Amino acid sequence: MRPAQRVYLREVLSGLGLTARHFFVNMGRHIAHALGRRSARGAVTIQYPEEHRGYSPRLRSLHRLVRREDGSPRCVACMMCETVCPAYCIYIVAGEHPNPEIEKVCEAFSIDLGKCVFCGYCVEACPEDAIRMDTGILEFSSYSRYGMIYTKEMLLSLEPAGPHGVPRSPVPIPAGRKA
Repeated sequence: MRPAQRVYLREVLSGLGLTARHFFVNMGRHIAHALGRRSARGAVTIQYPEEHRGYSPRLRSLHRLVRREDGSPRCVACMMCETVCPAYCIYIVAGEHPNPEIEKVCEAFSIDLGKCVFCGYCVEACPEDAIRMDTGILEFSSYSRYGMIYTKEMLLSLEPAGPHGVPRSPVPIPAGRKA
């Protein structure tokens, strides 16, 4: 073997030794804890589907549209979020409001979450604070691309997350998707 190959093999063995050491130290701590030694604690494992880790309140999760005090959506169809979106996943259709003092109203609003990169630019760009990413919902999926398009009604039905980022709303299921 050439010297470069020996150095590579040595580094691989060093990495395997480090991994094995961590494994056996944690295994020994778990066994000691199971046998009654309460001061020994191994690595913390979260049993994912049954247990959830608490999330930071700043975590960007599924979008939601905010309502005004009278129940109408805050969105005034200014198209700022649609313009600033780097993934071009927000689609807005503007319409005329019956009240002449209000210039425009959002007729249709949808977000294609299959394209969204969850950058949060739409939240920062909105002058009306009409869109937020604070639902705490991180687990949404679909068998089709159409199922990842969330409409205005679905986004208006969501609520902000509770303490530790726990969602208070169920995951909305698009009309064309089975539960």
